[in-house]
Amino acid sequence: MPHPDIVPNIRFTDLLRAFSRIGLLSFGGPAGQIALMHRELVEERAWIGEDDFLHALNFCHLLPGPEAQQLATWIGWRLHGWRGGLAAGLLFVIPGAAIILALSMLYAIAANLGWVAALFLGVKAAVLAIVVQALLRIAGRALDTGVKRALAVAAFIGLFLLDLPFPLIVLGAGAIGMAVAATRPEWLALKQGKGSPDLPARPWRSTISAIILWGAVWAAPMALIALTLGQGHVLWQIGAFFSQLAIVTFGGAYAVLAYMAQEAVQGFGWLRAGEMADGLGLAETTPGPLILVTQFVGYLAAFRAPEPFSPLVAGVLGAAITTWVTFAPCFMWIFAFAPWIDRLGNAVRIKGGLAAVTAAVVGVIGNLTAWFALHVLFATVGETRFGPLRLHVPDWTSFDWRAAALAVLAGIMAFGLNWSVLRILGVCAAGGLALGHLV
Repeated sequence: MPHPDIVPNIRFTDLLRAFSRIGLLSFGGPAGQIALMHRELVEERAWIGEDDFLHALNFCHLLPGPEAQQLATWIGWRLHGWRGGLAAGLLFVIPGAAIILALSMLYAIAANLGWVAALFLGVKAAVLAIVVQALLRIAGRALDTGVKRALAVAAFIGLFLLDLPFPLIVLGAGAIGMAVAATRPEWLALKQGKGSPDLPARPWRSTISAIILWGAVWAAPMALIALTLGQGHVLWQIGAFFSQLAIVTFGGAYAVLAYMAQEAVQGFGWLRAGEMADGLGLAETTPGPLILVTQFVGYLAAFRAPEPFSPLVAGVLGAAITTWVTFAPCFMWIFAFAPWIDRLGNAVRIKGGLAAVTAAVVGVIGNLTAWFALHVLFATVGETRFGPLRLHVPDWTSFDWRAAALAVLAGIMAFGLNWSVLRILGVCAAGGLALGHLV
């Protein structure tokens, strides 16, 4: 059913055109995508009010998954009900997913060519600077109290040195935040929400219907794989892993990349660390959510273990199941919980949990930054155990001065010149080609 406050003169075809444009232009990560939607839908078209837009954005931060895609889905739901939400969410994802699939296919075929390796030498160096910039930007916004800074440090230590499970870090931070919010909300810089004087009725029926329907949609391809290929097949492993990831992806794509990269590289052996950085570089240069890098991982994982399919068919199926289980839950969260948005305005404990998770995310991104830096600058990185500590030990003879020089150049462009992501990636890719023949 459409939202009761739907604006009658916004035709469904107008919504399709608007989100087709947004889907094709949504470069720049979540910040750029949210800014684009604000300009297109709040400032220029006035389809959504400023307060509603910000309230919905805060609500989307409470949910696992890419907040920009979920905001697009919420806006579509707000204007045209389930039909509008489905259309807006899909149009936000499909252009980038199609491009990432095509690039993944080319990468799998050409990855061993010398010029491709040289090109991605520069891409990986640029990605390192981009991730450092994201770390500092998010830390500057999120760590405004001592408790938040302590949570960030604890998350970094737990992941980088103690090798604790990523879901434990996220859920533990959320539980701590909810407890602190109940007793000392000022420690998390929380303010009481004003709420709405006349809250709507509890929409239990809509929520339960959405969970049943989208839960079935989410599980359907996994059931088909289990019945036809079995739970030992790589497609089942891909679907199960990224389904788990969809539940714990609080804090945006950067927060979950470290966990995904380490599991995909070290746990499953689907790809190498350098290839993971290449995938992130591809996702940075294409429209759509940054979390589409998961599609690159799924494609390579299935491409390299294709039986009983051909490598191309297996890769496409791996990319498809990855995208399905990554984004089907996003629609479920929005359609199930969007009707509760006005009531969540007063949920101080939920806000506390979100604030704590956001703080921990800074430590998670710090772990990602350190992990990427080691694998971009050194060809060989080993591990050693010292009691409960897990230490990363680079082979200093494998230091790549070309990657270091390009990373410094990328840092100058990002921090000194304030260049866009696309310009930094372009210059560093050209620099990689120029230095690629040097040993």
